[in-house]
Amino acid sequence: MTLPVRRPPGPAGRWDPFRELDDLHQRMNQLMSSVFGAPLFDGADGAWTPLADVSETSDAYIVEIDLPGVKRDDIDIQFSNGVLTISGQIKEKEAAGWQRSRMRRTGRFEYRTTLPQGVDAEKISAELADGVLTVRAPKSETARPRRIPITS
Repeated sequence: MTLPVRRPPGPAGRWDPFRELDDLHQRMNQLMSSVFGAPLFDGADGAWTPLADVSETSDAYIVEIDLPGVKRDDIDIQFSNGVLTISGQIKEKEAAGWQRSRMRRTGRFEYRTTLPQGVDAEKISAELADGVLTVRAPKSETARPRRIPITS
């Protein structure tokens, strides 16, 4: 069974093997979740990986992660050696009455992605709104594309 691959609009960029591996990891997790109800590649400590989108603009990399019901204090964001790590925990709510069905994920989660060189680590920002965590990692001035004028 093949899965469709989502390609960003616009001209094709440089081939990035790490991005390909991240994409393969996410697609395998989605496939295993749909078949068996659990991801194939959980972390060593049993952490699961939330759904995420990574996009690139001319001045930044944008990571959007679905984290409905998670509080700001339960999320930890770190950037080290080009790797953005977002981890945290979704606490299980006390159920009143008998539990008939349980579909929501609880416990530790962790999302890692490797960002290309040229990220300005001091200016990375994060915002949590409507259950979506948006991390913006601006590119440094040297990593931004610039237009070169033609002279005579």
